[in-house]
Amino acid sequence: MEYCKRAIEDVVRKADSSFKSILVSGARQIGKTTMLKKLFGDRTYILLDDPFLVETANQDPQTFLQLNKPPVILDEVQHTPGLFPFIKIACDNAEQYGQFCLSGSQPLALMEKTSESLAGRVCILELSTLSQREINQDPFTEPFLPTQEYLSARHQSLPPPTNLWERIHRGGYPALQDPHIDWNLYFGSYVASYLERDVRSLSAVHDLSDFRRFMVAVAARTAQTVNYSSIANEIGKDLTTVKAWMSILETSGIIFRLEPYAPSVLRKALKTPKIFFRDTGLAAYLSRWLTPETLAYGAMNGAFFETFVVSEIIKSYSNRGLDYRYFLSYYRGRDRKNTAGKGSYSSIESEIDLIIEENGILHPIAIKMRPQVSADMASAFTVLDGLETKKRGMGAIICTAPQPGTLRENILQIPVSYI
Repeated sequence: MEYCKRAIEDVVRKADSSFKSILVSGARQIGKTTMLKKLFGDRTYILLDDPFLVETANQDPQTFLQLNKPPVILDEVQHTPGLFPFIKIACDNAEQYGQFCLSGSQPLALMEKTSESLAGRVCILELSTLSQREINQDPFTEPFLPTQEYLSARHQSLPPPTNLWERIHRGGYPALQDPHIDWNLYFGSYVASYLERDVRSLSAVHDLSDFRRFMVAVAARTAQTVNYSSIANEIGKDLTTVKAWMSILETSGIIFRLEPYAPSVLRKALKTPKIFFRDTGLAAYLSRWLTPETLAYGAMNGAFFETFVVSEIIKSYSNRGLDYRYFLSYYRGRDRKNTAGKGSYSSIESEIDLIIEENGILHPIAIKMRPQVSADMASAFTVLDGLETKKRGMGAIICTAPQPGTLRENILQIPVSYI
C-alpha cells in the first residue's frame, strides 16, 4: 500500500533538529515505525521486540549503544528500561541534535521512563490514527477553531464530499485504508494482539476474556460520561478493577477521557469526565455495528458522530505537536434559566459538548448529527458568560450541513467536513 503522508511530519523534523532525542508514542499499528523510516531512512533501525536483543540491551546497555551508534531509531523501546540512563548520557555527551528517535506502543511505560531519565532532553510527540485530512492528503494543518478566520483558511483546500458513515465505520488505522483488507478480520487480529501484547504487560489481567468484555462495555458507552458502577455491574468486576482497566485503555491510546470544565463559580457543574474511543472503527467493531448502514441508522449513531468529531479535533491538535488536554473540555450542569417569562426561573440541565480554550478565550461547540440546525440549539453557551477570568468567544454547531453559515452574531454553523 502506498505511504500516506502524515500531517505531523514537519513537526517531527523540527523536533529532531532541535532536540537530542525525540519520542513518538501512540497506539499499536498506527504508523509510527513507517513514518520514522520514511523520514529518517538513512539511520540504523532497531526493533526492540526480539527477546535476545531486549536482554542484551537491558543487561549491557553501554555495549549495545556502542554497537548501535546514533543517529539511530529504537522501536518498542519500552521493553528496554536499562537503556534509558545510557541514552541520557549519550545525549549529554553529544554536540549534535537528532541522536535518538524513540518509539513505542505503550505510552504509559514510555512516559514513566522518559520522565525519569530524559527529562529536558526529549521532545515527546503523539501519533494518532489517520485523520480525515491525512486520508484525503489535504495539506491544511491548522488546529480546529470555530472562527471566521479558520473557516476562510479551511475553505481553500476543502476536499470533495465523501461517504461520512463509511469513513466513520472504517476508522483511521493505516492498514484499513486498503479496501482489500477485511474490516472484521483486521480488528479481530488487532484486538487479539492488543490483549496479548499490551494488556498482559501493562497489568496483571488474569483472564483476557474478561478484559475483552470490558472493552465491549466501554465501546458501547463512547461519548458518555464515565459510570464505573454501570460497567462493573455489566462485567461482574469491582470498581477498583474497572478503574484500573480504564486507565489501561487510556494509557495505551485506545480511549480519551475528556475532562469537565468546572471552575468554582459554576457550582453545579458535573465533575465526571466523558470517554471517547480514539478510533470509531475499533469502537464499531467492539460494539458489533458491522456495516456503515447499520451504524448510520442505529441507536448509537449520535454517539458515534460525536466521537468522530471529537477525535478529528484531537488529531488536528496532536498533529501540530500540541497537547490537546490543555485545550479541550466539556460542560454539563444544572443552571437557572428564564423559561416561563420575565422574572420566572427554573433549573434545567445544560450541556456544551466541547469547549476549546485558547489564550483565555472559551469557544463553545455543540455537535448535532443533522443537516439543519438553529441558534437555539446553542442556548447552553450562555453559561460561560458569567465567568470573570475567562471570555466567551465565537461558538459553533458542528453538523452535517453542506455549507458553513452564521446562525447568530457569535454562533457559526460548521459542516463536519471543515474540521
